[in-house]
Amino acid sequence: MTKNYDTSTDFPYLSDGDVYLDSACQSLRPKPVLDALNEYYTSYGSCGERVKYAWGVTVDEKVELTRQKILQYLKLRAKDYFVSFTLNTSYGINLILSQIRPDGIKKVMTSDIEHNSPFLATITFAQKHNLSREVMTRNDDGSINLDDYDFTGALVVVNSVSNIDGRELLNLDDLIKAVHRGGGIIIIDAAQAMAHMSTPLEKTEADAICFSAHKMYAPSLGVIVMRRDLLPRIETSFIGGGMVDDVTDEKNFILSADSPDHAYTKFEAGLQAWGEIIALGAAIEWLEKVKKSSRIEEYSERLYQILTDTPGINVVNHAPTPTISWYHDRIDAHLLSEALSDQGIMTRSGYFCCHYYLDKVKHYPPLVRMSLGLHNKSTDIDQIAAILIKLSC
Repeated sequence: MTKNYDTSTDFPYLSDGDVYLDSACQSLRPKPVLDALNEYYTSYGSCGERVKYAWGVTVDEKVELTRQKILQYLKLRAKDYFVSFTLNTSYGINLILSQIRPDGIKKVMTSDIEHNSPFLATITFAQKHNLSREVMTRNDDGSINLDDYDFTGALVVVNSVSNIDGRELLNLDDLIKAVHRGGGIIIIDAAQAMAHMSTPLEKTEADAICFSAHKMYAPSLGVIVMRRDLLPRIETSFIGGGMVDDVTDEKNFILSADSPDHAYTKFEAGLQAWGEIIALGAAIEWLEKVKKSSRIEEYSERLYQILTDTPGINVVNHAPTPTISWYHDRIDAHLLSEALSDQGIMTRSGYFCCHYYLDKVKHYPPLVRMSLGLHNKSTDIDQIAAILIKLSC
């Protein structure tokens, strides 16, 4: 392992004994990201896209650089894809589905381990357009048995990594090809993938990717990465400032997105979160440095082993990942999470917005979820192990 970046000073606000284990919901922000955000607000905190003065020019340059960094991170070409900014993953998925033309779409498909974001959005889309909806079964390794399904004319919305247990959609490329062979459209929920498991998304041919910057060490922000050839299928109905080049009367206006250089405006109504966008660019730079020397895989394996070896604990995962969920034979998950918090260990409890799968399919009780991040240290795992020993006493 190459050790060329030390994160020990990147999270100075973490006190000794604080063990944050909710990165699957919102990752912590390292100092370089906070510095970039603070620099925007204190040095050139102005509008972008609308002004000609120096501060605004700086904003435009840095925002455009973030768009480029996102495409470079995913190894995608700007001639094929564009980047738009939104509020979060849920917002991005809903924004696309609320405006995509249903022409040629024969059915809607998702999978059983989805977050409520795509699960509910696909229900709404199917009901709105009177289409059938099919819920595919994901295997224990996250894959889908593609031969079991007909993707002809399908609109498919699935995650590439589960927020329950970090399961990857191992045959993602094959799924994309199957959907496209059937003349369908596929949208990927990449919220859990972008920070630590983005490699399968590199050079993807998916029609759109939605993710949240706040799960990849950046401020709260959503991102849509969309194929340019999907644009004609989008019927813009959510419109505001920054999206039009001209308005001639109450019926006619010219969308900026009609220009290839401004396709991103298709989903960017009104003023954007300029500082947060710029800080996302800093987060990507930081991630690319840190991931080379990350020990998160080692910590994931160690935490998984500790949990599986602790009497009374039932681990939901079938393999170690940075996101591990479990329940106890005797102790309620919410009580456990509160008790762990008293010891400085911050976890999530409940169904993590995956009610269908966890409650209705698997009939699990509420779970405890521990999701690691690049801020975690070996001593964090030691602290968890020491506390869990008390559960078995």
